[in-house]
Order: sequence, then structure tokens, then C-alpha cells
Amino acid sequence: MTGRKQIKTRGKISLSRYFQSLKEGDSVAVIQEKSVSSSFPDRLQGRTGVVAEKRGRSYVIKIKEYDKEKKFIIEPIHLKKIKN
Repeated sequence: MTGRKQIKTRGKISLSRYFQSLKEGDSVAVIQEKSVSSSFPDRLQGRTGVVAEKRGRSYVIKIKEYDKEKKFIIEPIHLKKIKN
């Protein structure tokens, strides 16, 4: 679970993260943005995955869960690119 946001960033949405563009094969970390109200599953918080495709304004992320690979559709504001 994530804690609270810092006082300076409460209520604000980072536009650069909201409009970020990712490519297929990019590694991303799933980090919930508290300012955006969405039904976000807690089990995805802090997980890492790979971008499979872009669907609308969201991205399909492949996350390995135990021995299976699952796909989740997540908005870009909840994703943080990991440098390889």
C-alpha cells in the first residue's frame, strides 16, 4: 500500500506523467496516483511489468503473477518508466 502524498503535491496531477508516451517493450512500475479516483487493485501496487500495447489512451501491461503472465489495462498516470 502506498502512504500519503507529500504536502506539496497533494491534489495535484503531474501532467508530464499523465501525457507520457511509452513504447512496446518498455519496463514500467505500477504506482497508484492518489489524486485520481479509480478502482485500482491493491495487488498491483509496486509491481513491475512490460508494456504490451497501447489501447486508447491506456496501456496493456503484462505482469507475471506466480507462474502465469497476466495482462492489465492501466492509465499512464499510474505508470512509471524504469530505465534498463
